[in-house]
Amino acid sequence: MFSEAHSDSQRADRILASIRREESRPGRGLLKIFFGMAPGVGKTYAMLEAAIQAADKGVQVMTGVAESHGREDTMRLIGRLPRLPMKRVVYRGVEMEEFDLEEALRVKPQLILVDELAHTNVPGMRHRKRYQDVEDLLAAGIDVYTTLNVQHLESRSDTVHDITAAPVQETVPDSVLAEADCIQLVDITPDQLRTRLQEGKVYSAPQASAALDHFFKESNLTALRELALRIMAEKVDHELTEVRTISGDRSIWRSGERLMVAVGPSPFSARLVRWTRRMAYALNAPWIALSVDTGVPLSPEQQQRLDANLELARRLGAEVVVMPGSDLAETLLRMAFLRNVSQIVVGKPQETYLWGLVRPMSLVDKLVKGSDQIDIYVVPAAPGPVRNRWKSWHRETEKYGRDYWLAAGVTAAVTVLGLLMAAFTGYFAPGFLYLAGVVGLGFFIRSRWAMLMAAALSALLWNLLFIPPVLTFKIERLEDALMCVFFFLVALSTGRLTSRLRVREQEEREREKKTNALFLYSRALASAADVPSLVSVAVGQMSQIMGVRLAAMTPEGSGRLKLWESGGAFPMGEKEWSVAAWCMEHRRPAGRFTDTLPVAEGFYLPMMSGERCMGVLGVRPGEGERLTAGQKDLLESMGAQLAMALEREELRAGRARTRLMEESEKLHRSLLDSVSHEFKTPLAVIEGGCEKLAGHAASTPEEREEYGEILLAARRLRRLVKNLLDVSRLESGALKPRLDWCDLGDVIEGALAATREARRNHPVSVALPPDYPLVKADFSLMEQVLVNLLLNACVHTPAGTPITLKGGADPARGQVWLDVHDLGPGIPPEQAETIFERFRTTRPGGLGLGLPIVRGFMEAQHGAVSLLPVPAGTCFRLVFPLVEHDHVPEE
Repeated sequence: MFSEAHSDSQRADRILASIRREESRPGRGLLKIFFGMAPGVGKTYAMLEAAIQAADKGVQVMTGVAESHGREDTMRLIGRLPRLPMKRVVYRGVEMEEFDLEEALRVKPQLILVDELAHTNVPGMRHRKRYQDVEDLLAAGIDVYTTLNVQHLESRSDTVHDITAAPVQETVPDSVLAEADCIQLVDITPDQLRTRLQEGKVYSAPQASAALDHFFKESNLTALRELALRIMAEKVDHELTEVRTISGDRSIWRSGERLMVAVGPSPFSARLVRWTRRMAYALNAPWIALSVDTGVPLSPEQQQRLDANLELARRLGAEVVVMPGSDLAETLLRMAFLRNVSQIVVGKPQETYLWGLVRPMSLVDKLVKGSDQIDIYVVPAAPGPVRNRWKSWHRETEKYGRDYWLAAGVTAAVTVLGLLMAAFTGYFAPGFLYLAGVVGLGFFIRSRWAMLMAAALSALLWNLLFIPPVLTFKIERLEDALMCVFFFLVALSTGRLTSRLRVREQEEREREKKTNALFLYSRALASAADVPSLVSVAVGQMSQIMGVRLAAMTPEGSGRLKLWESGGAFPMGEKEWSVAAWCMEHRRPAGRFTDTLPVAEGFYLPMMSGERCMGVLGVRPGEGERLTAGQKDLLESMGAQLAMALEREELRAGRARTRLMEESEKLHRSLLDSVSHEFKTPLAVIEGGCEKLAGHAASTPEEREEYGEILLAARRLRRLVKNLLDVSRLESGALKPRLDWCDLGDVIEGALAATREARRNHPVSVALPPDYPLVKADFSLMEQVLVNLLLNACVHTPAGTPITLKGGADPARGQVWLDVHDLGPGIPPEQAETIFERFRTTRPGGLGLGLPIVRGFMEAQHGAVSLLPVPAGTCFRLVFPLVEHDHVPEE
């Protein structure tokens, strides 16, 4: 089994590679992704090994970005390849290294390594994301090796968050993975990865200990491994389907089991569907329920039974496909070879022994004859009466009565015409007339039994009335006997072939009509300028194509559905609105023709775009009419196209709003910066004049008190202007912290000195451990952070309330923390989430800039600030990473 699957995989790789070489744009590079379930599985190591092998074969290889994370084995491999110099970028006062795209395009090696595809570049680079750098490299004809973890795929980020409870900040579109020329899965067991983590081969000891209890739990890793393997299996399956579609290969590659069941209007089809579901579950294999539309109209009862069988298959997890085709067996085999089906399930024919001797080849016989390597499962029907073929033939004659009358009438007309011509032409001319009549009937009748009757009557009447001796069935000459037999065979085969060609022509016309309708529908959606015209055009096109009345509903801001008025819409009662709301909420079809709220007058279908439901389509057929499975599939595909168009319009409107807000924010920052700078000079003059007047000897105590109040107001206004300038610096990115080793004890002393006057009535206690470590920070910014927190505590607490500053270190989490705790009234719980936002304050008259500035300054220094829950008062915690440092000499 392994060797067979491996051979099929190699065969698919070879064909797919040749197809991509033919279809790829000239000069475009190839992309290979080393894919893994989590950090530490060895993606970078595998990428470097593959690059070294390519270099040994003469390929010009260069390392653009390769993160060793301190692993000696990885650093040794990095040293064996030439490296592209990193680009040094200063962001907020910190010098960082980034991939130099411009230099890579200038050097233009044959193959370049770019690690961590989901990385976000520093602001100021050409692109925001590294995968966009890779797209530029590929467009320049450079081959790229890169690495990617499963959690960084955009469509799987929510799933990974649900599994690990860890937020995913950096993602790449799934299209990057889909367009990769090669994906190599780098896989190890969860136990091996946890062992590597404990040995310090992934993270340092403090980080590894915390990671083992959170992201790298065995259950999390097992789920992530399954997710990565499923993505790879889906990728291989899609590529295999692509290969088979383009190459036209009709052989079956048993790289995996896939079942297909034929579903029709028979009551027995439900038993076949359930049997196939059990088989697929036992094999853990996907399965397809195929209904072949032969073009023969079904009775209302048969159509209802077919829809029920297909709905049962859909509920049981099958991929339901409705495919046109005049020959049931040929259509089943065509779909099987197209989708690489390994097993076909059909029902066992029910027939008498006598009929088995004279009937043509059955469906099972045709499938067995043309199946090649496909397994055919023939499932017997439930015990019951044997099907009577003669009764079936009788029902067919009733159904196609027009065909039989037409065959008899044409044969009679040809006979009369032949009798008139026989006296002048002999008996050969009537034979040609009979043959022409049978061939002509093939353009108008569809019943094969009617065609057989016409051919048999023509042969018998020609013999009886025209071949000597006439009025007898006796034929004296061997030539006439052979001519009569071959006449019957030629007439029958030619008429049947003509009838089949006509059916095929009708099928092609229907297919062309459907394709043209979808094309016009897509073009109409693309040309719509706004949402109202988009919905109006879509509903009008769908109503015209399907011949039914439709209603389109989309959600409003309040969560209720809004009905878009259009020419084909139908009135909605309260009951219909409730069914549409249920369909929107549960994202499943509901209403008429379904098992959910079937008493409704309309059929309601959710318009899905990926995981989002953009609205609901309602369809109300006429009295006694039903929607066929093909119509439902067409409606679903049209609804999906409308949903994508609505989502596109929503994104376009969102981009316009974002652009407007960005321009507004830019104007706001410019105005704020200009006004703040203009305030500084007059405030300095007012403050200096008040200080001189307040200290003048000739001034009275009342005057000195008034001058002091003016001075306090000027200083408060100066602090406000300084806060506005700090906010402007933070938002514009002009703040550039100068990080150096700082003693937070010295920072605290400076902040206490700067707030001495404001905290006259607030005793302050400081508790720092003797071994309190140094932190990498900007001294002046940290002093401003503490000044803002101390001033907040003084303003928001009653006089005499103490303030406590307490610090410590947490080696397990790799953190250094400092708490600022007051015993004031505290912050209401409902405001705890918004207290760090601009212009949010708990004090009347406050501007709400102090805490946002604290958060901005801390983040600029790679720290964080948070509000801790405490029994009384308010406690803000400042956190810095615990970084080992060299020996600091004493002063």
